Amino acid sequence: MSPLDVPRLAPLRRDLALIAEMVAPGSRVLDIGCSDGALLEHLAQQRGVTARGMELSQKNVNACVARGLSVIQGDADTDLAAYPARAFDYAILSLTLQATREPRRVLQQMVRIGRHAIVSFPNFGHWRARLHLLLRGAMPVTEELPEPWYETPNIHLCTLRDFIALTRICDIGIEEALVLNGHRHRASLDSPWRANLFGQKAIFRLRKS
Repeated sequence: MSPLDVPRLAPLRRDLALIAEMVAPGSRVLDIGCSDGALLEHLAQQRGVTARGMELSQKNVNACVARGLSVIQGDADTDLAAYPARAFDYAILSLTLQATREPRRVLQQMVRIGRHAIVSFPNFGHWRARLHLLLRGAMPVTEELPEPWYETPNIHLCTLRDFIALTRICDIGIEEALVLNGHRHRASLDSPWRANLFGQKAIFRLRKS
C-alpha cells in the first residue's frame, strides 16, 4: 500500500494526542474504555502498535470493529482480572477511572497487566469547580464535567491530590504527569498545588514500584 492509499485520520483530541506521545512505537497496547477507537486507530497507524481494546458499550464496540480494530466488550471493574500479568506494554484508561465502581482495584489491575499504565481524568480540584461549589452550593457543571449530577456517569470524582495519594497507597510509581489547562497549555507537576488548582485534566504514566 502506498502512502497515498493510507486513509487520513481525523485529528485527535488534545488529551488523546498527549497520551499517544507517551506510547513507544511498536509496543503492545490495551485501551480500556476505548470508546469509538480513535486513539487505538491512531496508535496502530501512526505508532505501529499491536492495538487491543475493551469497551463497555456494544454500540462503540461495533463502531471499533467497523474501523478494523480488535475490540471486545468488557467491563473494567470485572474483566481485567482475566488478563495475565505483563500481557501488554501499556494499559490505557482515558477519562474513565472516575466512572468505575472500584477505581483502586482497576488501577492495581492496570499496573499488573501492563508494564506501564496511562490514566487520565478530569480534575475536580479545578478552580471553576471549587468556585461553583462555594458560590452556588451545588455540584458543578463545567466543560470537563458537562452532565448534571443526576445524569453523570462519574461516580468517583477526584482531584490531582487525591489521585497522587491513591498511587502511594497502591505502591504505584509516577513516571510522568501532565496537566492540561484549557485547550493549548500543558504543564508538569513541578508545582502540585498550582496544578491542582488550575489543571482541568491530568494524564499520568505509571508503573508498579
